[in-house]
Amino acid sequence: MNTQHPPMDKPWPPHITVATVVQHQGRYLLVEERDKVTGARVFNQPAGHLEPGESLLDAARRETLEESGWEVELQGLLGWALFRAPSNGVTYYRTTFLARPLQQRSGAVLDADILATHWLNYGEILAKSARMRSPLVLAAVEQARSGTLYPLDALQHYL
Repeated sequence: MNTQHPPMDKPWPPHITVATVVQHQGRYLLVEERDKVTGARVFNQPAGHLEPGESLLDAARRETLEESGWEVELQGLLGWALFRAPSNGVTYYRTTFLARPLQQRSGAVLDADILATHWLNYGEILAKSARMRSPLVLAAVEQARSGTLYPLDALQHYL
C-alpha cells in the first residue's frame, strides 16, 4: 500500500458535514436541489456543514429542519464517510444519522437552494440513482436498510 502523499502548500482542511436519513413507513425524505457546479436538479438527504461551536447532533437536526421543514428525533449513527467531490476537488468528511420525523414545522422557510422535498420508497430512489448529488446518498439509504446502527453516545463532544 502506498502511503506517500504529494506535498501540500497549505493545510488540508476537509469540510465537515452531516446528513440525516429520515425514514417513515418505508419512505425516505430526500431534498431536491440545484447542483451549484452543473446546474442540474439533484437529490440528497437533508445535509450540510457543521457550524463553529455546534455539535454534530445539533447540526444534523438544524440542517434537516432548514432543508426540509421537518423536526426529527435522531435514532443513531449510520456511519462516516470521506468523499472527494470530482466537481470541485473538495474532500468532505460526512457523519450520517438515522432519524424519525416528529413534525413538519408549519410555515418553515427552506434554504434557498432547496427546490422541493420528497418522500420516496427504495424503488423510487433506485430509479433516480443517476440524479443523486453523490454516491453517498444511495449508500446512506442502503446503510439504513441494512439495519446497522451505532449508538449516538459513540460521539463525544468537548465544545
